[in-house]
Amino acid sequence: MKTNVLKIHPDDSVLVALADLEPGQHVPNESGLISVTEAIPAKHKLTINALAPGDPITMYGVLVGKAKQHIQAGGRLTTFNVQHATNSYDLGETSSSWTAPAVNHWRDQSFMGFHRSDGRVGTANYWLVIPLVFCENRNIQVLKDALVTDLGYGQQRTWQKQTHELMALVQAGRTVEEVLQADLQSAGESLGTKQRLFPNVDGVKFLSHEGGCGGTRQDAQALCGLLAGYITHPNVAGATVLSLGCQNAQVAMLQEEIQKRSPNFDKPLFMLEQQTIGTEEALLSQALRQTFAGLMQANSQVRQPAPLSKLVIGLECGGSDGFSGISANPAVGHASDLVVALGGTVILSEFPELCGVEQELCDRCVDTELAGRFRELMSTYALRAKEAGSGFDMNPSPGNIRDGLITDAMKSAGAAKKGGTAPIVDVLDYPELVTKPGLNLLCTPGNDVESTTAEVASGATVVLFTTGLGTPTGNPIAPVIKISSNTALARRMPDIIDINTGTVIDGDETIEQAGERMLAQIISVASGETEVAAVRHGQDDFIPWKRGVSL
Repeated sequence: MKTNVLKIHPDDSVLVALADLEPGQHVPNESGLISVTEAIPAKHKLTINALAPGDPITMYGVLVGKAKQHIQAGGRLTTFNVQHATNSYDLGETSSSWTAPAVNHWRDQSFMGFHRSDGRVGTANYWLVIPLVFCENRNIQVLKDALVTDLGYGQQRTWQKQTHELMALVQAGRTVEEVLQADLQSAGESLGTKQRLFPNVDGVKFLSHEGGCGGTRQDAQALCGLLAGYITHPNVAGATVLSLGCQNAQVAMLQEEIQKRSPNFDKPLFMLEQQTIGTEEALLSQALRQTFAGLMQANSQVRQPAPLSKLVIGLECGGSDGFSGISANPAVGHASDLVVALGGTVILSEFPELCGVEQELCDRCVDTELAGRFRELMSTYALRAKEAGSGFDMNPSPGNIRDGLITDAMKSAGAAKKGGTAPIVDVLDYPELVTKPGLNLLCTPGNDVESTTAEVASGATVVLFTTGLGTPTGNPIAPVIKISSNTALARRMPDIIDINTGTVIDGDETIEQAGERMLAQIISVASGETEVAAVRHGQDDFIPWKRGVSL
């Protein structure tokens, strides 16, 4: 019989409503039935026993808050009666012991990827056009207008037809009400039928940004590190870089960061400085010629078989809901463990969303040095947030709260499930490169795009992105597989969802089965056989993290 509530951990003091609960309804618990005292929407939590002010509230076996006022048994937890709270933590007893999942079924499997000279394997083959400073964004746009459509990389769909229909209504003298109620043809006409001049190149991507000058020298260094991560990335064949000349982010700084990540860097790379070359026309003409020459070289690359140990998976969440921590995130965690067991690499980031589970993560570090680095990065980040008048407790968004994640610790305990159970082999600060197979922690903000941007710069060739509310986030060079925590979302927004793990909530699939299904999808995407929604829609989100407070 399907239950309508879930107790996640034996030590928890709350239940999760899997369906809407009505006042007077009785729900099961191991100690007997609990009478629901008020309407509790699905995804929200109800207390098992009565709570007094100051009483601890536990979920996932950890402290996630404290009662601010008396809460009846069977009462709903809200931002009015609960406040954020977490336990303190120390280095603890680190351990590298781990019971890995069975992976015999996967050991002989491979994916079709692009092999690079440094031994890494890409899941795509892109050319990059990058400004070193925001002053070059206009020239980047000119190059984009000149290259994308004519080379066969246009968007799949256009809204131009609907615009024409609306123009016709206005020209015909229709009223505002008639325009608002007009029955327009859906989605517009299809594009992308132009044959690609370079069939082995997946696209030309343009990484416009607002940095490179005007901030601190540390900002410029971090930006160059991030851009170097993209230029040296295995999903990238080469790059064209435009520099103005006088900005903080100098060409020499970028070259230094490239050498850090790839001492034997041998990809085609063209760097052009406008103040040296002269006119915009001369700059753009030279950039076009060099980009075409680079694309000709990139087109010689072809997919070849690669072991699954060459996969580098980024773990991300955005628009989370009260089901994310019990369906999508644990399923991703199982897929993560499978990848690690196969010798692959996984990156878990979003440090503000690891608040409250620090002790567990410290204990999973393979040595005390790593645990100490994690503690230092977390405490420094938390201190900076407080100094700015904020704090990790302010991380949950209105959407998170509306759908049951009412404290940051509650959100974090569920978000951390993406990392599975594997030992932590390295702790990285933004924008460092991942170098060790296994589970890695990367310091980034919780902001979806900033964190995804950083994970890819660190080397992620595929990103698993869980969502309960629906978010279209993608990345210019790495496929972002969007995973729904609930079936209602998958049905409501099928255009952006790639995998539905609402099947776990529905009782149709176990977490382990969902994780296995996810790994099969990763292999298909990494091989170029399956195009994810974010790639199909051209969702090329790219936001560098300007080091400071961003939750």
